[in-house]
Amino acid sequence: MIAIINKTLLNKIYKEIKKYENIVIARHVGPDPDAIASQIALRDSILLTFPNKKVWAVGTSVSKFKSYGNLNKINCEEINDALLIVVDVPNMARIDGIENLKYKAIVKIDHHPKEDIDALIEWVDTEKSSTCQMVTELILNTKLKLNTKIAENLFLGIVSDSERFSLKNTTAETFDTVSALIKISHIDFTSLYDILYTRPFSEHKFIAYITNNMVIDEHKLGYIKINDYILKEYNVDTSTPSNLINGYNFIDELLVWIFITEDVKNNQYKISIRSRGPVINEIASHYNGGGHKFACGARLTTMEEVDNLIADLQKACIEYENN
Repeated sequence: MIAIINKTLLNKIYKEIKKYENIVIARHVGPDPDAIASQIALRDSILLTFPNKKVWAVGTSVSKFKSYGNLNKINCEEINDALLIVVDVPNMARIDGIENLKYKAIVKIDHHPKEDIDALIEWVDTEKSSTCQMVTELILNTKLKLNTKIAENLFLGIVSDSERFSLKNTTAETFDTVSALIKISHIDFTSLYDILYTRPFSEHKFIAYITNNMVIDEHKLGYIKINDYILKEYNVDTSTPSNLINGYNFIDELLVWIFITEDVKNNQYKISIRSRGPVINEIASHYNGGGHKFACGARLTTMEEVDNLIADLQKACIEYENN
């Protein structure tokens, strides 16, 4: 198997999984492929290894990720003495689907900077490309089992969160992990790219709308405010902008860019932010958000907060340019 520096930690996680009969696996609100894939893959691996356990992957379903597998609808009040495994989420406020859950302990697997989750066992590594990379390493280095579907989900999460292995968190270890996954599972990995990158024509029209209407200032800060009527006009949902934002990674005139999407159903604005230099997660943390240094998000309730966030990001661009 691939070399893992802290195999003792992985064995501790495995023993904790083995110990509990009831296991709930949760991730962050507004999930991306890495969050959904790591959650479902870990659930399915545990069930494959321990068929008699009750394991639930919880949270709001997202239709565009239905090919990854179904999430579980549960009444948290009816589950007792559960192990809660949180993946791809750094803080309690952003965990989706665990209201009123009676859990005895938390195991945390995440590649975001540490925040406020108090876990019994915590595996946090910001150098990893994705949480799916971490779950892959956990499976390959313990007695957890793997099948083709699990391997496909893990591959999709790694590819998505590394933006096809182009981001700075892609390392030699990332390629070692993916290579081992492919060799063991024999997945047809090239065909999986269709799941991530094939889009309806309406979505390509929406990309053109974003490109044509993004405001870019003299400090290379770009932003766009996407109202609900625009989403309806292009037949896309509130999660679509956040799934498209990485497509602007290699535009010379952009240093930091932010997508602000009106979410009428939840009476809020969904914020996605990316950077090619300034650290942005510390700024996002002041606006009910967080994430990686160069990729993060937030959820705001007023346009005043949105404008204040834009102003703070502009200051970050100016300071970055000056330094």
